[in-house]
Amino acid sequence: MSLPPARVPVRVREMALADCDRVSRIRVRDWQTAYRGLMPQPYLDAMDVTADAERRRALFARAPDDVVHLVAEDDSGEVVGWACVGPYRDGEVRTADAELYALYVDTGRSGAGVGQALLRESVRRCETAGHARMLLWVLKGNTRARRFYERAGFGPDGTEEPFVVEGVAVPEVRYARPLNG
Repeated sequence: MSLPPARVPVRVREMALADCDRVSRIRVRDWQTAYRGLMPQPYLDAMDVTADAERRRALFARAPDDVVHLVAEDDSGEVVGWACVGPYRDGEVRTADAELYALYVDTGRSGAGVGQALLRESVRRCETAGHARMLLWVLKGNTRARRFYERAGFGPDGTEEPFVVEGVAVPEVRYARPLNG
């Protein structure tokens, strides 16, 4: 199943180190918006864009070659979304499957097709790399994200895990999609 084209012009490209500040701003604001009521509010309120950007720069600098960071830019060149994909992680073991580690869109651009463009390119990259299946984790209560992935051909595969945030278990559901590669 393929996603429709973005409703606003976006260009997806590989992320650069200089994009880390903007990516962190998007990621933190998206967490604070999308996970309100799903995670402890003090945790969300304490999220810090500057600290996240420092962590993101360190992760980006040491990312293995098989991990791909993508950003979506609008027609003015502003980064409006970020995705990260690579081999599926089963604990510390990397498997032959692909995993969408992250996909976040500027909250002001939600619903405009930015996420679709990032997901489409992530799937294409994983197919090109020869992965037969792509997996991702989504919060069980995040119905908006779950609908988004289901429209893109992903579905829950029956695996659930608690994601613990400040001592609170926040259930995650694993989604899977076969790839054409």
